[in-house]
Amino acid sequence: MIHPEEAERLRGVNVYLIGMMGSGKSTVGAELAAQLRFQFFDTDGLVEQVEGSSIPQIFAEHGEAYFRDLETQVLAQLSGYTRLVIATGGGIVLRPKNWSYLHHGLTVWLDVAPELIWQRLKRAPGQRPLLQTPDPQAALYKLMQEREPFYAQADVRVPIQSETSPPQLVEQIWQAIRARLRDGIPS
Repeated sequence: MIHPEEAERLRGVNVYLIGMMGSGKSTVGAELAAQLRFQFFDTDGLVEQVEGSSIPQIFAEHGEAYFRDLETQVLAQLSGYTRLVIATGGGIVLRPKNWSYLHHGLTVWLDVAPELIWQRLKRAPGQRPLLQTPDPQAALYKLMQEREPFYAQADVRVPIQSETSPPQLVEQIWQAIRARLRDGIPS
């Protein structure tokens, strides 16, 4: 459990969770926000609210570029606030403009083992537009390989090799953030 005085070490700086789809950003983000006493937002959920339709529908009707534009707009608005934990979409790191917003806070890469992500995503097939291919596992691994250099730009990397409960993962994330805070908060 993160003590309130420990959370104050962040000085209200937003925490942006980045990583692949299925890495647990939304699940652990809500738990992390509660423990920090920050507000929680999920960029994918906000895009769906703004557009009034699901992400698969947005991709099908308007394409990925349109979705990415909406995602950038949502991120831009959120970055104007403080004391937020924000779970981002897996591809948010691909646009340089998005990094200008992400750098307003502390970026935390949930670096989940590929096999673990694949196991999680198999439970809800059809929900991930970028995996609607004849070989979704190969598509996932290709995406991971393409995105890893972008994720590696995060302020904090949290390697995850096996299933971990959200409270345990929050503790792991907080320990990594504390280590980063000792080196100074990014500006």
